[in-house]
Amino acid sequence: MTGRHKPERMCVACRQMLEQDTLIRIVNDSGTAVLDTAKKKFGRGAYICRSAECVKKAQKKKMVERHLKCPVEEGLYERCMSLAEMKKG
Repeated sequence: MTGRHKPERMCVACRQMLEQDTLIRIVNDSGTAVLDTAKKKFGRGAYICRSAECVKKAQKKKMVERHLKCPVEEGLYERCMSLAEMKKG
């Protein structure tokens, strides 16, 4: 074995499989979709690439809301966008 297995998840916007630690995780927390920066919260998660294009597409088409079947908390996409821009810098 060359190394440890890295779990992969699919971005809800571009549908690309990427390593879990490179994606932004959002979970349904008591009926509201919230950002899970520590990736430790319990429950089903939705993942978005750390790219501005994927965050914009997910927001425009309400992909997180449909995936988690709940509304998103206020300011969620803005925080996702800042995480995406941090990656570039």
